[in-house]
Amino acid sequence: MFRALREPNFRIWIVGALITSIGSWAHRTAQDWVVLTELTDHDAVAVGISLSLQFGPIFILGPFAGTIVDRFKVRTILIFTTAVEGLLALILGLTVLFDVASLPLLYSLALALGVVQSLEAPARQTFVGELVGQKLLPNAVALNSTMFNSSRLIGPAVAGILITVAGTGWVLSLASAGYFGGIIAMLVMRQDLFHPMTKMTTSKGAFRAGIRYIGSRSDLKILLVMVFIVGALVFNFSVFGSTMAVIEFGLGAHDYGFITSALALGSIAGSLMVARSTRPRLTVIILGAAGIGVAAVLSAVAPSISAFMFVYPLLGLASITMVATTNGYLQTTTEPEFRGRVMAMYTTVLIGGTPFGSPLVGWLANEFGPRWAISAAAVGGFAAAVIAYVWMRRTHQTKLAPSIKRTFRRDPEPFDPQSTETQMITLTERGPQ
Repeated sequence: MFRALREPNFRIWIVGALITSIGSWAHRTAQDWVVLTELTDHDAVAVGISLSLQFGPIFILGPFAGTIVDRFKVRTILIFTTAVEGLLALILGLTVLFDVASLPLLYSLALALGVVQSLEAPARQTFVGELVGQKLLPNAVALNSTMFNSSRLIGPAVAGILITVAGTGWVLSLASAGYFGGIIAMLVMRQDLFHPMTKMTTSKGAFRAGIRYIGSRSDLKILLVMVFIVGALVFNFSVFGSTMAVIEFGLGAHDYGFITSALALGSIAGSLMVARSTRPRLTVIILGAAGIGVAAVLSAVAPSISAFMFVYPLLGLASITMVATTNGYLQTTTEPEFRGRVMAMYTTVLIGGTPFGSPLVGWLANEFGPRWAISAAAVGGFAAAVIAYVWMRRTHQTKLAPSIKRTFRRDPEPFDPQSTETQMITLTERGPQ
């Protein structure tokens, strides 16, 4: 389960990234609480708008960020973007402390954070491959997801307690210091232990080449559609948790922090399950999407806070199982010189889908209650699973040579663009389209 930790640079990364992610989750928790309780009167739409501004830029800039990631040193990109994120958290914290914060200012800072993250997200995904190499990549992706969700377990809980004790301004100011843990870690890594990937020699036509590569792979296209649906309707956990805590159950900030941490507990379990797997499987991705639908239904109908805290982690488990497996599949089946652009498109549709869904989910919470907002996540999970299932059924029923049919009847092997069999499958799939 922990085999990627054999790599010294990956061990350093995990520690530094954990500190940074704890600060990031504390930043996000405090920001949502400021919007919901200090700058508005429990307005879920305002929370949704702040999420849209934070994640919207990646939908526009994300695909182009992949070209930068594929051409320049990823570590340099990450050091710069992490430093800017810490500065933005500090600015928001100081404005809250000095009582000059306003909704337009917070929206502006959220937008600036989104612009930075549009470059940081694909760079972070690609950097893991440079730390461990191709063989350990699926395990490293899952362990990186475990680290990220461990920080989701710790950060919101600590933020919720500190908000009650010291206030949101101090939480945001302290969170800004956490970003520098990752910077220090990247600075002390050993250069001779990196696993450098093939970089582009020129950026001319690189974006179009990346789009053509994705377009030639039906498996990549269907996975990106699934991820977009889940990103838009499922990954609105800030709206789900805050509105259930305040509106449905009448709880306080520390309770909201623990609700978010309960979700993270399920996410950690999901990422560890993925870490035990030897290779990412498409069937696991589909089952994860269906599990999202089931877990969201159970969360929406939970009659009490105790019942909700019991079933809500299942939503985190199913979500991370699907997303982490998709991440590993994309990275291990993509040619190295295209990996940055493919992962940029992945983060674009996952994170960039949120601006499309957050206002809708916030509106549902305002007009019909938080339970209806969580029901939207159930629709997203079931829809993604059905789309993928139909695609797999269609490809299974395609008339192919007997040897290729046997390939479809078991989990597809990792994509090899040089394989004659893979080329035949791709050409056959293109026909009906």
